[in-house]
Amino acid sequence: MDMDKEISGVAGAAPNLEEEPPASTSTERRPPVREMQSQRRPVLLIAGLMVLPLLAFFVRGRKSAWDIAAAKFIAMNNGGFMNAAHGHDELLGGLLSPDMDNLSCRSRYQSWRYFKHFPYAPSPHLLRSLRAYEDRHRRCAPGTPLYAEAIDHLKSGSSSAAADEADMEECRYVVWLPFDGLGNRMLSMASGFLYALLTGRVFLVPLPPDSGDLFCEPFPNTTWLLPVKDFPVDNLFGLGLNPEASLTKLLANKKIVVDVDTDDPAAVATPLPAYVYLSLGWEMTDVAFFCGEHQAALEKVSWLLLYSNLYFAPSLYQIAEFQDELRLLFPTATESISHLLLRYLLHPSNTVWGMVTRYYHSYLANADRRIGIQIRMFNFGAIPVDDMYNQILACSRQEHILPETDDGSDAAGDTATATTSGGSSDSNNNGSSTTTAILVVSLYADYYERLRVRYYEHTAAKHGGNTWVGVFQPTHEERQATESLAHNQKALAEVYLLSFSDELVTSGRSTFGYVSSSLAGVRPTILLTAIDHKVPETPCQRAVSMDPCNHKPPRGVVCRRGMAVDRDDLAHHVRVCEDYDIGVKLFD
Repeated sequence: MDMDKEISGVAGAAPNLEEEPPASTSTERRPPVREMQSQRRPVLLIAGLMVLPLLAFFVRGRKSAWDIAAAKFIAMNNGGFMNAAHGHDELLGGLLSPDMDNLSCRSRYQSWRYFKHFPYAPSPHLLRSLRAYEDRHRRCAPGTPLYAEAIDHLKSGSSSAAADEADMEECRYVVWLPFDGLGNRMLSMASGFLYALLTGRVFLVPLPPDSGDLFCEPFPNTTWLLPVKDFPVDNLFGLGLNPEASLTKLLANKKIVVDVDTDDPAAVATPLPAYVYLSLGWEMTDVAFFCGEHQAALEKVSWLLLYSNLYFAPSLYQIAEFQDELRLLFPTATESISHLLLRYLLHPSNTVWGMVTRYYHSYLANADRRIGIQIRMFNFGAIPVDDMYNQILACSRQEHILPETDDGSDAAGDTATATTSGGSSDSNNNGSSTTTAILVVSLYADYYERLRVRYYEHTAAKHGGNTWVGVFQPTHEERQATESLAHNQKALAEVYLLSFSDELVTSGRSTFGYVSSSLAGVRPTILLTAIDHKVPETPCQRAVSMDPCNHKPPRGVVCRRGMAVDRDDLAHHVRVCEDYDIGVKLFD
């Protein structure tokens, strides 16, 4: 069934988020969800609420689930927050600067109320580095005199022509170039920002129209947006097709020459190029980037244009020059890199945040337990829907994730269609009631329908009381439409809804799932990809860390300097991914 492509209700029907009751910052635990429910409304209301979101998926021409959520949120009359209490404040332990306007980006200071997990606090060194970065960004951002000097410098065709060396050393840039889908972009942005943090550069993004109203400005009192029209490099978004200024070609053509026989290797060819293009995407053209001697040369180039769709942070760890700083920035756990950087850098715009909060309060907030299931089917591992559904159930049995049903059967035969309720309960039991919300995120509705019918036809197994189960799916777009802003807004909203889960089941090799689990601070259960279009004997595996997989680590590169890392230490922090045996990830 097709779903309305437009998201109405953004302007007129959106609730006033400023009227939400303030969340307590007390470190004391709140009363259990069921006690709060008894104070606000009967538990039986949940059964009725489960009916509404389902109508969006079975009636053609009606409003979308986002519209229904907006209307229902208003009708609920400010039900309040139902997430677990914790001791973290709106600045996430100091990770975020207090200098931002909370009205211009509500998600920045409200997301802490929704996250269930705060596994890692930012280190003092990371906090100092972020505040120093923000100061540097303000001095060097577009619209400043130093940025204007750097642009003039770029136009001259030289990286150091007649400019004040101190200014140019301070204002060096990494320009991230958008590539691939939303999950890939978010992970490559986090990696690019980490590189900027490690090298004292300023991180700029030329967001295209398909990303125009997705993210807030991340840095206080400045902008990270590159003025594309005035940028003196032609065909900025098409450089990947003809990277004449790539690091590999510049090295081959002796435009960058490195002396590796000195204690302080440096580029000796003058003048250096005005910019260097870095192809660190799936093709991984510029593997020389990961050599220490070439990092020493790149230090002297003011503009780096980064073209990547990968999470390449694990490969930065194997560059000796960066190891000490990475240990200082993330001393508790290397797996916290993606978790902390994504929470710092990428905040949904007010439009997207409105979609997130309306849906959350309408359908998910009252649940004692929230389970997120993210399903992505790749062409190279495609299997029938029934097989995929069986794999999900087998994974659930193996890892004890989804509520069991009282019929004692976990067969995937529930394919009937029902249009009334998405929940199940046992009204004859006088014990306490618990609620579970299962959020399904997929391009297709098949898995949502099967799970919904499963819990509609079979009562969830009792464990000393009533067990309520609701199954929800915000969208089923049928295809990925990276070029569509509306599609990307809904996708980002779903990423954040998943990140509010207690537990996550994600698809192997899916960057969408990687981002959700990293934001959530959860080590997900990963559905292993079908090989030769057959369900693997082991349906899933618990991730050893929340860190995403770098699908294409650099291989075949011969470095003469800068790779003298402790291999034993490296083995303690970098390992092969659970879901992709040629990828690597950070763990502890």
